Amino acid sequence: MTDAPAGPAARQPADAPDEGAGAFSQATGRTLEEGSGAAQPNYKAYQLELMRPHVGRSLLEVGAGLGELAETFARGMDLERHVVTDVDPGAVAQIARRFADRPEVEARRLDLDGELPDLGAPVATVLASNVLEHIEDDAGALRRLARLVEPGGTVVMFVPAYMQLYGDFDRRVGHVRRYTPATLRGAFERAGLAPRLVRPVNLLGAVAWWAAVRRGGVGTPKPGLVRVYDGVVVPVTRLLEKVVTPPFGQSVLGVAEVLPGAADR
Repeated sequence: MTDAPAGPAARQPADAPDEGAGAFSQATGRTLEEGSGAAQPNYKAYQLELMRPHVGRSLLEVGAGLGELAETFARGMDLERHVVTDVDPGAVAQIARRFADRPEVEARRLDLDGELPDLGAPVATVLASNVLEHIEDDAGALRRLARLVEPGGTVVMFVPAYMQLYGDFDRRVGHVRRYTPATLRGAFERAGLAPRLVRPVNLLGAVAWWAAVRRGGVGTPKPGLVRVYDGVVVPVTRLLEKVVTPPFGQSVLGVAEVLPGAADR
């Protein structure tokens, strides 16, 4: 693997080369060379639409993989600082190359089970998409991340929802749990955070996931099905959920405020 290019996006701590190696594959079921599967531009835009109102001018993204969501944020928001992280050094190197021409982006390695990096100034928001479900002590991880956020800032979590949808794919990629709004709210509260918004999202995605993966026995979402879902189902979902809050969904969106004194806990 080639070294990451010089420049702002390549700043990262000098970890041991193999520390965290393979984490991307374990969490996604794909190799770094295969990438993150079929492109999902509509789904990423949908996530941005949901999260953007809760994201400040400086953002730490945890478990960013190869940077697909980070790229959506880079195009859709005028961030002053965007720290994009993953535990897998190979993924971090690819992130660094991807954003080498963006001075506001820093690619860093971050391991929630290890010592968190020194970011210098705290950020306005910590965001993680499909990360928290991998962590046994989710409240502990949230508490530690909150120390990197300025008082009054936000912690934004996007997590898979409802154990009724838990299946072989979840087990294979190391999901400890799927959440409900109540269990995510509980994790926020145990971490000393103040929940501001916790709601299910993507009702049609939940139906599609149940039919194809949980009921249909597909071990992992197929790229062809993902493309159809992204092109047909996601646009309908975005329109529908602008006017209706679904009672159930494929994911839960959670936003919590970091209260003064969080860094001292």
